[in-house]
This record gives sequence, structure tokens and C-alpha cells, in this order.
Amino acid sequence: MKRPPLPKTVESFSTTFATVWQAFQKLGEECHGAGPLDDRVRRLVKVGIAAAAQSEGAVHSAVRHAKAAGIPAEEIRHVILLTITTIGFPRAMAAISWAEDILKRR
Repeated sequence: MKRPPLPKTVESFSTTFATVWQAFQKLGEECHGAGPLDDRVRRLVKVGIAAAAQSEGAVHSAVRHAKAAGIPAEEIRHVILLTITTIGFPRAMAAISWAEDILKRR
């Protein structure tokens, strides 16, 4: 799977703090490969986690990765919709708006 391009801030960080960035990337790879979930499921779970964490950057990243993995926008939106009863309507709407930032890009 082709990785989506990094935001400028992250690109700068990855250059300035290359060894930290490499360690972070390695940790992510190890976490992704540590269990039985396939890539599609992992990507959708990450969208839900990012929405629940109320992190705009994490939602952007998770949605970019899900989109790059070929996951349809409807499935990404559904995952965020499922968060309403746990994190609340206003927070879920914030997460939807952040997801749409990425989903509306071509």
C-alpha cells in the first residue's frame, strides 16, 4: 500500500528528528502486526480511536491512511457515526468535520 504524503509539519519533524521519527514508525509497524486484525479492520479501528481521542491530526491521519487503503468514505463515516453514543454528538460531529477535510480531497 502506498503511504499518503505527510503533512508539512510532520515532514519537517521527520527530518529534524529522524531517529525519533524512525522509532515511532517502527512502533506503529510493530503494533499493526502484533495481532490478528487485517489492515482494513485496523484502519477503521484507528479512525474510531482518533475520533474518540478528539484529535484533529489523528483523524486526518487515520482517514488519509484508510482512504489510501481503499476503504470507502461511507465506511469511514459509519465508524465515526458509531462513536456518537460513546463520545457524544458534538464530538462526533467535530470528528466528521475533520474526516471530511480529507474525504473531500481528490
